[in-house]
Amino acid sequence: MKRLSIDEYFLKIASVVAERSTCLRHHVGAVAVKNKHIISTGYNGAAAGLKDCLELGCLRDEKNIPSGTQQQICRAIHAEQNAIIQASLHGVSIEGSTLYCTHTPCIICAKMLVNAKIVRYVTFGKYADDDFVNLFKEAGIKIDMLDKPVSDITFLE
Repeated sequence: MKRLSIDEYFLKIASVVAERSTCLRHHVGAVAVKNKHIISTGYNGAAAGLKDCLELGCLRDEKNIPSGTQQQICRAIHAEQNAIIQASLHGVSIEGSTLYCTHTPCIICAKMLVNAKIVRYVTFGKYADDDFVNLFKEAGIKIDMLDKPVSDITFLE
């Protein structure tokens, strides 16, 4: 039996975090990690305590808005944004951390991650645009696109 690499481990955790998403289009999960310890997590969904797309339907679908455009017309806060917010609510900096996420970031999340001073972004899925690539390159953020981890959980009985 092969042991998961540290990157596979945290990508798999990000995938489980994504299962909490309330978005009807994409389930996205993010995990901020520093020194092999989870600092915070986030998934995409409506602001805390507000009705979400599971209850109200998708505004973007109703208006035929293509993925990767007009992010302001959406109830959801993105997974990366929620990971940053959760860290700040608990008084923890994500500076110098790696963000593991199920998808590449939109440009808005990418700008926030540059300002949060992450050093690495690891993912297996692609979002609808690649606008983040040059921004991350200029900011010195390393991007790693890996294979999707297997969804099975292996237990020794």
